[in-house]
Amino acid sequence: MSKKNKKEYPVQFSEEELKNKLDPESYHVLREKGTERPFTGQYYLNKDTGIYECKVCNNEIFHSSKKYDSGCGWPSFTEPIRPEAIDVQMDYSHFMIREEILCGNCGSHLGHRFPDGPKDQGGIRYCINSVSMDFKKGE
Repeated sequence: MSKKNKKEYPVQFSEEELKNKLDPESYHVLREKGTERPFTGQYYLNKDTGIYECKVCNNEIFHSSKKYDSGCGWPSFTEPIRPEAIDVQMDYSHFMIREEILCGNCGSHLGHRFPDGPKDQGGIRYCINSVSMDFKKGE
């Protein structure tokens, strides 16, 4: 990553391996903490049932039953599949204070979480870049 995380994650890849594995936009988001443009991601409007996985290590991150349309331009979820699926770190970049969401398995950047989600579902919005995930269709 451009700024090394303090935490060591169980799954490790060299940056060269990841540059070969990922397309340039995915690499930019997942490893350099970039952001895809709003309303452009392939999963923004996805309504299929299944599991969203980290594009780097295939860690299951979100289930489609927790996805909702927040209107923000990125896929939004109310909670991860399990608490340890993600790691949360403070992000002070771009003159903001946010909570960054990382894959709990490999430490790749997925997006951010905000306290403006549906109140009846915990009040948290996980705002995730489509390019950081793969989708496994299922029941």
